[in-house]
Amino acid sequence: MAEKTFKVTADSGIHARPATVLVQTASKFDADVNLEYNGKTVNLKSIMGVMSLGIAKGSEIKVTAAGSDENEAISAINDTFKNEGLGE
Repeated sequence: MAEKTFKVTADSGIHARPATVLVQTASKFDADVNLEYNGKTVNLKSIMGVMSLGIAKGSEIKVTAAGSDENEAISAINDTFKNEGLGE
């Protein structure tokens, strides 16, 4: 399993548009990709799951991936976070 922790720095947190971009990125991979926040874990390939968390600026989230392309998935999500200005 691969994992990475991110700090959300976007002023509006992870709202509809960035959540959609993250879901689209995660959906490109065969690995199971999950997002953990505030004691809850959701499938990062589910827009409703991600939106249900209400992730605000300053939040710390953890993304985990398990599967044949787990490292590539984490790398792509990391790139998406940086390119979209969501966090670090």
